Amino acid sequence: MTSSSPSIVLFQNDLRLADNPALSAAVRRKQPLMCLYVWNPKATGYGMPGAASRWWLHHSLQSFSGQLKAAGNDLTIRMGKIIEILSNLLREFPKSHVFWNQSCEPDGQEIERDLLTFLTAEKVEAHGFHGNTLVDPSTILTQAHSPYRVFTPFWKRLQSTFRSSPPLPAPRKLPPQPSGTLNSVPLDSLQLLPEIDWTQGLRESWTPGEQGAQTALRKFLRNPAKFYAMDRDRPDLPHTSRMSPHLHFGEMSPGKLWYAIQQAKQKTRNVRDRKSYETYLRQIAWREFARYLLFYFPYTVHEPLSTDYQAFPWRNETDSLRTWEQGLTGFPIVDAGMRELWHTGWMHNRVRMITASFLTKDLLLPWQKGATWFWDTLVDADLANNTLGWQWVAGCGADASPFFRIFNPITQGMKFDPDGRYIRKWVPELADVPSPWIHQPWEAPPDLLAEANISLGKTYPQPMIAHAAARNRALLAYRQFKNAKRSTSSSSSKDQRKMTCL
Repeated sequence: MTSSSPSIVLFQNDLRLADNPALSAAVRRKQPLMCLYVWNPKATGYGMPGAASRWWLHHSLQSFSGQLKAAGNDLTIRMGKIIEILSNLLREFPKSHVFWNQSCEPDGQEIERDLLTFLTAEKVEAHGFHGNTLVDPSTILTQAHSPYRVFTPFWKRLQSTFRSSPPLPAPRKLPPQPSGTLNSVPLDSLQLLPEIDWTQGLRESWTPGEQGAQTALRKFLRNPAKFYAMDRDRPDLPHTSRMSPHLHFGEMSPGKLWYAIQQAKQKTRNVRDRKSYETYLRQIAWREFARYLLFYFPYTVHEPLSTDYQAFPWRNETDSLRTWEQGLTGFPIVDAGMRELWHTGWMHNRVRMITASFLTKDLLLPWQKGATWFWDTLVDADLANNTLGWQWVAGCGADASPFFRIFNPITQGMKFDPDGRYIRKWVPELADVPSPWIHQPWEAPPDLLAEANISLGKTYPQPMIAHAAARNRALLAYRQFKNAKRSTSSSSSKDQRKMTCL
């Protein structure tokens, strides 16, 4: 085996050996193999990834490098722009073949278009694969040949298009690296870890890497998956998969996850279990929908899909935003979610919706502010999911919840954390407040608060805003926005009629 025609695999958010079509295709060439990871934090569409994501990436790269070494290869890490780095490599290995799994993110797509142009000009064989999505998004369109903007018809089309198959096995033995200059920068030189170690909560909560993903999936399938349909909205119960960061970094492919859940569904005759598996498959499809939307509507990273909402009268209150970020709003379920996020880099999905509704509806702060904070603090800070989720809650995205649907943080807490276990874990100052009062401690009798060592405004904040008043303010802002929109639309129609008559 010579180094005259090596295979170069570009890794990004696909740090795995199993079910990796780009890697498998490169291995099938039976030529020397270079596994290349290029760190370019500007190529994210959102700037530098947050500290929690960088912590995960460091450990994921460390784990992946160990897997490659065990299989007879190694990970080459470089810093800079992919095309410049490849240009230098191709001087030494001019007959290389380049493989990668395609991105749905705007900057990733732009890089890949430039990459393809460059490789074509250099007469280098280029091989792109859809290893990070269930299907090629360009193959799913409406009968009018336009992209879907509503989930249900997209879901029906996906079900009729996607055929699950056994995932590609992880190569047991990889071809060796090509002989030559394969300088790799040390992982520590990427400076992904914080200078002051605050990551204990992350270390206690997660095991990054492909093996960690496999362990999380096995744990989910052992029991929690059977209760998923019934309990997935309960943050006080461990019945979610917590697979999102593993999926984001590509430590497990969505196809492999889908296949595992589908196999479990086919093996059971229990109606409850089958419903849970079906519900989870639908959630994987929502993830796919998020990538699909970003593929077709890249502007939504910063702007609403419904462009009319660019004129919505959001408020600009830095102090309110900081209070929300710190989990000091005075609404226990909101504060519990924001503190779980800060400690673990993750938040339960139901609580994500509650906290997002509080920011955009109760506080009338723009969804972009919340999306930025989640990007900075989530270990699963995923551009597609983050964009879809925030625009859904704000009422300005695809298949969005109407703006006038405003979550009541009190009743939401009562319904989904009925005994207050989730709140007691993340807001420990309320630990001794009895369940009937823990969701609204300001309504509790003074002597009860005294017994629980609670002094509102001192040991735990008073509500930063009255929810009923905040709801009315949000609805008024929405009505005024809609009326202004109709007035503008009416004027435009009259102007158009005048222009037509000329």
